[in-house]
Amino acid sequence: MGPGGPGNGWPLAGTLLVAVAASMVAGGEDCLWYVDRNGSWHPGFDCEFFTFCCGTCHQRYCCRDPLRLLTERQQRHCLAF
Repeated sequence: MGPGGPGNGWPLAGTLLVAVAASMVAGGEDCLWYVDRNGSWHPGFDCEFFTFCCGTCHQRYCCRDPLRLLTERQQRHCLAF
């Protein structure tokens, strides 16, 4: 195939587009308070610019990886269960 065909950089471009879109949507996303597996309470905290809340219900941190994004909705779901 010619330029722009399958396998010519599109997977990388798609990944980059997802990362940029996720950071724009979640740019102000903060990590809410949570309780870890030992039952210890951790206060909520803000993430720096271009980072967002990542992790699980029991461990949270700031990162730039959109695949590890923990949305505020998901965090609130953790609190309910």
